[in-house]
Amino acid sequence: MRLGDTIRHVRAARTDEELFGPEPARQYRRLVAALHPDRLGNAGPADRAAATEAFVTVTTRWQARQAVAVGDYRIGAVRYAGDLADLYDVGADRLLKLPRNPANNDLIQREALALRTIADRGDPRYLPYLPRLVDSFTHHDSTTGAHRRINVLATPPGLHSLAEVHQRHPDGLDARDVAWMWRRLLVALGVAHRAGVVHGAVLPGHVLIEPAEHGVVLVDWCYSATGGTTVPALVPTYADWYPPEVPAKRTPGPGTDIAMASRCMTYLMGDRAPRALRDFATGCTLPALSARPDGAWRLLGEFDEVLDRLYGPRKFRPFTL
Repeated sequence: MRLGDTIRHVRAARTDEELFGPEPARQYRRLVAALHPDRLGNAGPADRAAATEAFVTVTTRWQARQAVAVGDYRIGAVRYAGDLADLYDVGADRLLKLPRNPANNDLIQREALALRTIADRGDPRYLPYLPRLVDSFTHHDSTTGAHRRINVLATPPGLHSLAEVHQRHPDGLDARDVAWMWRRLLVALGVAHRAGVVHGAVLPGHVLIEPAEHGVVLVDWCYSATGGTTVPALVPTYADWYPPEVPAKRTPGPGTDIAMASRCMTYLMGDRAPRALRDFATGCTLPALSARPDGAWRLLGEFDEVLDRLYGPRKFRPFTL
């Protein structure tokens, strides 16, 4: 396998099974041999950087796979491979979030702060729209000597990201199905914003749905901003999704999340979006933060008025993936 193909394989693997295949030990050795910094030969700077990142991913996930426990938790397989961390099944619908690079410990701490703040200040009725922080601690890796910040999170089972939904429906979803996702996402944002927290990365991979019960959970609060801070980093895959204030390192606000949430929904609908919902989304994604809506709860009321004009009284529509 060529270096570029190896790097793409590592980046695309969402689970240990996809990364290591049916012969894990042999595949691990192949990957390490291909990606090791001492074996990159005449590779250019960009390829070296990408290969090093992939090498760290492979070795971190392999070490975790071999480990019996992290802290007090016996870890299972990788359930999800996130932007900067892998999430391991530790039972009881709980996931242990282990950053691949210790340099991202501060982002893991941001998530813990955000979730604690919202849990302390938020309306308990709406807290299920977010993961629950079960534990947060620092783990010392005896193999590498690295210290990594760990979060243990509780979420309902059976969740699917909006990225998965889009993959299943590339030609666009019926707006009536998108409507309940949009409404519940605004609820999640409303409870966070009232607590003084901006999510900072409302992207398709971070919005999870439970199809049968129409549940929504907004995850990955590592990029959150509180108390006038800026969004600390961008997810490279979605760099062009961010409103201007984020790459410019200006203070975000509720309108930052509202803009990104609206883009998620037009992304799901594609060409099937009714004109009224396209116009609604346009008003939520204006270039200037000051020109966008800044209250998710109030916006939810306005959204319901648009839906009522389009479809009349709300009716439950079964949705499956």
